[in-house]
Amino acid sequence: MSAKREAFLHGRHDLPPSKARVRFPFKELMQNPKVRQGFVSALLKVDPKMVAETTLMPTILSRDSKGDKLGILDVRVKLTDGTQIGMEMQVAQFDARKNRIIFYLCKMYTDQVKKGKSYDNLKKCIHVSILNFKHFPDDKECYRTITLRDNKTSDLYSDLLEIQILELKKLPKEVPEDDNVISWMRSAA
Repeated sequence: MSAKREAFLHGRHDLPPSKARVRFPFKELMQNPKVRQGFVSALLKVDPKMVAETTLMPTILSRDSKGDKLGILDVRVKLTDGTQIGMEMQVAQFDARKNRIIFYLCKMYTDQVKKGKSYDNLKKCIHVSILNFKHFPDDKECYRTITLRDNKTSDLYSDLLEIQILELKKLPKEVPEDDNVISWMRSAA
């Protein structure tokens, strides 16, 4: 294995972004447990050692009947604590993007509990959209986390549903050393 690939797989981001995009497509990269661990730890803002295990899950979201809408994620991961992370990489904007994100997130969430089971069994679900376009054109933020909050107090209502949006077209020229998500975005750009 080359030194550059070895460095990339262990979270050191000295592999040129163009090489990462061409040689290691996102879905392929996520097949590697160490890469998955590094990316997930960056998203969760924890040390990679805190992400003990990530398990790939089926990317096709279940349908209860033939007439239900089909949902297909690029990558779906389950952590040891039951947290699920659905990931998509999109190169072009399209109508109803926001609705699709919410649909995928809610589908992952509701698929966890079946008839006769307690709602207490529901675990956190995170949808991650890596976009090669500007989803929020009116600001310069390239990475944001969206949660369920009270409109009046801004208090977190629940941490069980979360959306993370990474906009590659808004990446800053300089990457702060301590910002692992931005480093990963640079690798994907």
